[in-house]
Amino acid sequence: MTRVAAVDCGTNSIRLLVADADPETGELTDLDRRMTIVRLGQGVDRTGRLAPEALERTFAACRAYAEVVEAHGAERLRFVATSASRDAENRDDFVRGVVDILGVEPEVISGDQEAEFSFTGATKELTGRADLDTPYLVVDIGGGSTEFVVGDGRVRAARSVDVGCVRMTERHLVHDGAVTDPPTEAQIAAMRADIEAALDLAGRTVPLGEARTLVGLAGSVTTVSAIAQELPEYDSAAIHHSRVSRDRVREITDWLLRSTHAERAAVPSMHPGRVDVIGAGALVLLSIMERTGAEEVVVSEHDILDGIAWSLA
Repeated sequence: MTRVAAVDCGTNSIRLLVADADPETGELTDLDRRMTIVRLGQGVDRTGRLAPEALERTFAACRAYAEVVEAHGAERLRFVATSASRDAENRDDFVRGVVDILGVEPEVISGDQEAEFSFTGATKELTGRADLDTPYLVVDIGGGSTEFVVGDGRVRAARSVDVGCVRMTERHLVHDGAVTDPPTEAQIAAMRADIEAALDLAGRTVPLGEARTLVGLAGSVTTVSAIAQELPEYDSAAIHHSRVSRDRVREITDWLLRSTHAERAAVPSMHPGRVDVIGAGALVLLSIMERTGAEEVVVSEHDILDGIAWSLA
């Protein structure tokens, strides 16, 4: 048994998992799992740089996480940084800050590495289930990018494309410095066209049509599940391995893209940091389901973070 700590720093959120990993049994026992919305990717698509206020929000979360890691006595720590820090000109400022706080250098991994971690984290506990056909298509809808991975016991093909809930919102739904609320039909159409072009790109590498089970990861997907279940609050246990039909995803996406900020914020399971970007994230999910013909999505709370933890075991 090895006590490990994994940090996943994405475009919209930074997450921590401290767990005991047992390679012999394949069990990962959570000791502490938490998420903080820091919006590290704020403005990166437009400026090419990490904003000072975004860096400070991220470093504040890192300081809190350092205390948790120390309190649990984790033997190994790995910090993985994804889309926003891959794109930024000033990523060295980010690296120095993380090293000063946590004592490890963030690994700015490639999209393919990100996809492999996501696949491992999402499918390790699905192996052998009679009610799920393989191969799996794992889609990790992040803030800046979406990863597509097809595989069964191993990864067969993977591709990362630059469509995510934050990037699509900032690229298509912002006017005069503010998110259009709700977006216009023209904005939605432009966003949809961007997503479809990204799906074309992903499909050149990943055989999207061969998948028999669609597994969806990350906050956009889990929030759609919470809305579909009309949960009175965000409940990881109820969301993990829930299934949401394509028709229900379409219904929720249509509502999210036509609702006001206040209406979305009033959803009891909605994290405040997702209110402005959830419509774009839901549209990415719906577009994937329509492109692949998936009748439902199996929602997983286990994702790249769990894959990082297993890499330490």
